Amino acid sequence: MHSTLSSEAVAATLSRLQAAEEKQDLVAAFKAAGVDMAGEYPVDLPADELAERTKDLIMSVSEDGGRLLYLLARSARARTVVEFGTSFGISTLYLASAVRDNGGGTVITTELQADKARAAEKNFAEAGLDDLIELRLGDARETLRELPEPVDLLLLDGWLDLRLPILELVAPRLRPGALVVVDDVDLEIGRGVYQEFLDHVTDPANGYFSVRLPVHMGVQVCLKLG
Repeated sequence: MHSTLSSEAVAATLSRLQAAEEKQDLVAAFKAAGVDMAGEYPVDLPADELAERTKDLIMSVSEDGGRLLYLLARSARARTVVEFGTSFGISTLYLASAVRDNGGGTVITTELQADKARAAEKNFAEAGLDDLIELRLGDARETLRELPEPVDLLLLDGWLDLRLPILELVAPRLRPGALVVVDDVDLEIGRGVYQEFLDHVTDPANGYFSVRLPVHMGVQVCLKLG
């Protein structure tokens, strides 16, 4: 089996995408899209409008975050992975690499914006992992209603205010021992949109053991207890 770093096609695709992301000035790009990240986060905007405004932005896990995803998915021996927030598919490639190296399976990922979804599919093919990835286009609150059981790992990397609803939607499919990985939990946008989510996953009554890792802008890793 190959690791995610020794697969030349995967490594080349990730290198290209991550180099493009590093060139972005996200604050300026968000402002140009009408989203002032230094001001009041527009959580009241419909998700589809926010997705259209930011369709050209590469918003993904960091390289360290991607390597962490690969490590966690390998450790969990994940065969069925669900991802909320495809963007251009960087995190999806790390997850699919792990699934491949675990012996095969499926990464079900969902993206609201059609142009990004098409670009992500091209990236999956370029990396040679498209046979392991099922991309669902549309609102995750609808596209993830039907899922196989059990789900071994869930990545929450889409819009911040939708992460708790998506977790609650997917939770019945999570097997005991499944992992829920949440990116950018230290991202401060001034509205406290994460507090309800963090209260949920850190309350033992809800069935998770949760720890925050200091990776990039913070990664919350939650173990589904059985």
